[in-house]
Amino acid sequence: MSKKLFITDTILRDAHQSQAATRMRTEDMLPACEVLDSIGYWSLECWGGATFDSCLRFLNEDPWERLRKLKKAMPNTKLQMLFRGQNILGYKHYADDVVEQFCRKAIENGIDVIRIFDALNDVRNLESAIKYTKKYGGICEPAISYTVSPVHNEDYFVKVAKELVQMGADVICIKDMANLLLPFDAYSLVKRLKQEVDVPIHLHTHNTSGTGDMTYLMAVQAGVDIVDCALSPLANGTSQPATESLVATLKGTEYDTGLDLEKMAVAAKHFRGVAQKLKDEGFLDPKVLNVDTNTLIYQVPGGMLSNLISQLKQLKAEDKYYEVLAEIPRVREDFGYPPLVTPTSQIVGSQAVLNVVAGGRYKTFSKESKALLHGEYGALPGKVNEEVRKKAIGDAEVITCRPADLLKPELDKYRDEIKDVMRQEEDVLSYALFPQVAMKFFEQRNNPKPKEEPKPAAPVQPAQQAQQPVTAQQPAAAAGQKMPMHPELPATQLFVEDITIGR
Repeated sequence: MSKKLFITDTILRDAHQSQAATRMRTEDMLPACEVLDSIGYWSLECWGGATFDSCLRFLNEDPWERLRKLKKAMPNTKLQMLFRGQNILGYKHYADDVVEQFCRKAIENGIDVIRIFDALNDVRNLESAIKYTKKYGGICEPAISYTVSPVHNEDYFVKVAKELVQMGADVICIKDMANLLLPFDAYSLVKRLKQEVDVPIHLHTHNTSGTGDMTYLMAVQAGVDIVDCALSPLANGTSQPATESLVATLKGTEYDTGLDLEKMAVAAKHFRGVAQKLKDEGFLDPKVLNVDTNTLIYQVPGGMLSNLISQLKQLKAEDKYYEVLAEIPRVREDFGYPPLVTPTSQIVGSQAVLNVVAGGRYKTFSKESKALLHGEYGALPGKVNEEVRKKAIGDAEVITCRPADLLKPELDKYRDEIKDVMRQEEDVLSYALFPQVAMKFFEQRNNPKPKEEPKPAAPVQPAQQAQQPVTAQQPAAAAGQKMPMHPELPATQLFVEDITIGR
C-alpha cells in the first residue's frame, strides 16, 4: 500500500526568516511563483511569523499586498501562514475581536492554511483562532510546540493533540522550532499520534543540530502525512532540511512524493540568486549553515543564539556569552519550563542576560518576565519557583483564567485612531499589531517622496535580473537585511523576533 508523503515548502517564509532575518522581498518571490505553483506541494508557507513585521519595519512593503500578489501568482497551491494564537503576529495578547478580524482578512486575502501555536501550549490561547479560522473557511492546523523538559513527554503531547482535535483541528502540527526532536523520538511520537488522533500529522523541524533529515526519515516510516522542507538555496542549518534531498530519497519508494525534481531545480536556480543577493547585502551569514549542537544542550535555537550575541555586544558583555548560555536553562526551570519559542524564548533569554550582567540573579526583571510569571501569557506548563515569582510580582494575584477574557474589544478603538490615514480595513490590523511601525509605513505610503532622477545605468549584475517570471526555459534571480533589536522594546527586555523560530 502506497503512503505518499506530502510536502510544505517554506522557501517564502521560514527559510529566509531562519537564515536571512526575513529580508526577502516580494519582488524576489514573484518571478519564481509560476514554477512553484506547478510543483505540486501540499502547501507553500509564505506569510505570518516575522514576515508581517519585517515588511512594514524594514522593507517598506504592505504585507497584505504581498499576500494578494502571491495568491494571484499561485492560484493552484494552498498558501499557508504561521499565527501565534492570541498574540496573532505580535508580542502580546489581543482581544478576540482583533483575532477574528485578522483570521477573516487573512483568509479573504489568500491564506488557505493557518498554523496556530501558543508558546506555552495553553490551548485556551488557541480557542479563538481555531474558531475563526474555521468560521471563515480556512484549513485549521493547530500546532504543538515541541520541547524537552521534566514535564514535556510523549503523554503530554498526545494529550494536547487530543484537545486540539476536539477543538476542531483539521491537521495537527508538531512544531519542533529548535530541532530538539531526535529521530527515534520522532518515530515514537508520530506513531503514537497516528494511533490516538484521526487527523493528518504535519511535522516541522529545522536542521540546526544536524538531525533534521534523520528525524524526517524516521517520521516518514512512522506514518507522518506532511513535512516542512525548504528549497536547497535557503535550506539546512537554522532552516528546514532541503526539499530536493528528501524528494530524491523517497523517489521510487512507497512514500514517493510525486514532486518534480526538474521543476524544483528551476526554482532553486532562481533562489540561488536571491540567496546571493541576501549575502551581498549582509543579511545572510554563512554561519547559519553550521551545525550547532549547543541547541541540544541549552535548547537555544540558532536565531536566538545570534540575537543573544548581538545583545551582549550592545552591553559590551561578550565575555559573558557562556555564562548566559548556562543561565538560560536555570531561568527556564524557575519559570515553569516554557518552550523556547516566540515570545517566551526572548523573555527567558533576556532574563538570563539580566541575571548575568545586572549584578546577580533576579536583581531586576524585565516587564515581560513579570507578565509571564503573572500569568498574562497563559498557564506555565511546570511548577514555578515561587520565590522567584514573588520577587517579580510581589503579592499580585496570579491570573488563572484565559488571559484574553480580561481584554475588552479593541478593534473600534484602533480604527478610530487611524481613521485619517487608513486606506483599507487591513490597515487597522497592521496598526493593532505594530502601531509605531505601521504609522510610519502609512505616512510613507500616503505621502510618497518624488522619485529621484535615474542615475546613469550601471552594468546589470546577475542578482538584479529577477523581474521576469521564471519558467522551465527561463530562470531568474533575486533581493531583500539582519534584524536588530526590536525598536519598540527595550534592548534588555526582549530579544528580537527570533529568526529561527518565528513561528
